[in-house]
Amino acid sequence: MYLLGIYFENARKNGDGRFCFKKDRQKIRKWTQLSAGMSNQELLQLMAVACAGVDFLREFPYALGRLCRNPAVPLQLEFILSTHHLIDSLSDAPPLLGSGIRIDGKGQVKRLTAKDCHLLPPALPIRKPALGTGNSRCFLLAYGAELKHHDQTDDFNFTDPFFRVTRFHSLFNKEALVTDPVAFLTRLHYKGVLKSRFPAKWTMERLSKSFRKYISIETVCWMERNCDFRKEWSQLRSWQRRAALPILDVVRHMIDAFPGSGTPLNMPGLVLLNRPDRFCTKKGFSDWIKLMDLLLPAMQFVVTLSDNAILGFPNNVQKRRLTIPVVATKPKEKCRTRIPRGAILLLDVDSRLPNLALMKLSRYFKEQGRRVILARKDSFIKGIETVYASCVFNSPASQRRISKLRDYYGESIILGGSGVDIRERLPSEIEKLPADYTLYPELKDRAIGFITRGCPFNCPFCIVPVKEGKTHQVSNLDSLLEDGRRKLILLDDNILSHPNAGNFLEEIAQRNLQVNFTQTLDLRMLDKEKARILRRIYCSNLKFTRRVYHFSLNDTQNLDLVRRKYQILCFTPGDNVEFICMYGYNTSLAEDVERFRFLHSLPGAYVFVQEYQPIPGGPPADLTHFFDDDADEYIDELIGIVFKQNMKSMEKYYRWLSKRYVQAFGKLHNGLVDTIFRYNKRDSKGRYIATMAGTRRKRKPDP
Repeated sequence: MYLLGIYFENARKNGDGRFCFKKDRQKIRKWTQLSAGMSNQELLQLMAVACAGVDFLREFPYALGRLCRNPAVPLQLEFILSTHHLIDSLSDAPPLLGSGIRIDGKGQVKRLTAKDCHLLPPALPIRKPALGTGNSRCFLLAYGAELKHHDQTDDFNFTDPFFRVTRFHSLFNKEALVTDPVAFLTRLHYKGVLKSRFPAKWTMERLSKSFRKYISIETVCWMERNCDFRKEWSQLRSWQRRAALPILDVVRHMIDAFPGSGTPLNMPGLVLLNRPDRFCTKKGFSDWIKLMDLLLPAMQFVVTLSDNAILGFPNNVQKRRLTIPVVATKPKEKCRTRIPRGAILLLDVDSRLPNLALMKLSRYFKEQGRRVILARKDSFIKGIETVYASCVFNSPASQRRISKLRDYYGESIILGGSGVDIRERLPSEIEKLPADYTLYPELKDRAIGFITRGCPFNCPFCIVPVKEGKTHQVSNLDSLLEDGRRKLILLDDNILSHPNAGNFLEEIAQRNLQVNFTQTLDLRMLDKEKARILRRIYCSNLKFTRRVYHFSLNDTQNLDLVRRKYQILCFTPGDNVEFICMYGYNTSLAEDVERFRFLHSLPGAYVFVQEYQPIPGGPPADLTHFFDDDADEYIDELIGIVFKQNMKSMEKYYRWLSKRYVQAFGKLHNGLVDTIFRYNKRDSKGRYIATMAGTRRKRKPDP
């Protein structure tokens, strides 16, 4: 984000006016210099308030009503932002947008709608900046002339949902604290030097090199494995600490804001500095500016300076320009080929795999000489007379798509699939046809289909007993493996339960096929002979990039039996054995933890969790007794169970559990929250806490 202009009415020092940044074609100055004084200090404050975001300003520990010249009249702020694609905005947002806020004499903040904005150019689109958690989008930092830092009191865990306001607090309050330099450097050193994580290592190298060159800080030991940063910081001269402090705060916040970037200091944003010439000696000011300019190549700076500092501002830096982002012109869509009369539209509403039913329908209609077109989700195409839509899941999203499709296509659409009717099947003459692999070219050399259908068990949560019945053979390998395919996605519900399962497995092994048992294998049906054959088969993941065995474990019944069967397979910690675990149906927390504890004890095993989704007419979830008096102890044990891989999947369960815990006990389990945000989306932690707890910490304004 870059700020291109700000318009104001009823500002305490500046009254009514505007400030627009000088532009030369599609470029603006990287450094904008303002003379020191109360009016320009307030101008920086107005810029910070404008770009902060309404939700965050409401929690800002400063009496914003002070900015009003006349307390009876609101302060009107309107501004122009240039946003960066996929950093500040979604793909369809305009690169140049206007927005505005209004602050009354009591400090109440309101976002302006398009009709409320009367200061901005009339053709400018008016939008609310999409700040999200406030840590990356519309990145803003601001600093006052005097800085104080945390000393072992800094929080690097994003527990504050309004962390964004700390980034510009010192511009309004000289007592506000910025980053603890010792703690930050220690953390950066740990990640970059000790753990060799690229973003931290790259940042540490840039920082140490710049400090050595421009502030005369000896940083050689910073890149060594053993470095005491408290000792290093204490040995710096006072002017060096003063010069380094704002730089370290900037770097800390950029790393926090852009965790997905390998080079976070290269990201764009806005930095407001009130009297940075006070951060260093008069002689060193020019080098300090050069350091900031070099360290942050894409950052826009607005600074207030004394007259002497303006004269001493380095000329080569003063000439720097930044390119204003523009939206890449989308190529004009080519006119769609006219859909032939009588063409058949096949709609894949929600399949996660290529839809076998549609592939058979495609074969059927193509053999009749009909043109077949495949579309996904809720596609709406004109000129189609007949539509066959397949919906696999009964989820709310799928049902919404079905409703839209019915409204659009009317009587032209024929709906099927488990998400519509679990008893409806393709006509037998279509069902027996081979699949049309040209419908899903992404399959490449992979085949897909069933050898058997059905299952002997009658699990109430499962559609198979109703839809497929008992286990029975429906095909063979010869009919599935067209065109010499050697990889097979096998959709069988419970192949091991068929009397000829051993023969099926033996044929797969002898043909040296790679197989993905995508619906998992039933360990209960395994014996020593089948186990020996199964170990000869290359069991694979869906993409056929590595060996994976798939099983399921939906409750705690027969765990001893499962262990005995598992031992027959002689797995080692080097194997990849994925267990699909359903949750949210009828197990308790104690039983869930028992399952995960059990699987953690099996060599090579890890978990993939799936939340229970009721089938049409199926039983609802029964979690009446999910928690007991030992809930905290069970959660403490749960978060200590760490699998060697796929913990991203377990995070789904943690989030589901955290929500239920809050609903049951009216509070958060802090250890569980810490675990959820240990590795992923750490910057969202504060917002999550505020949302889940249903409370917001109110700050008292500064006196």
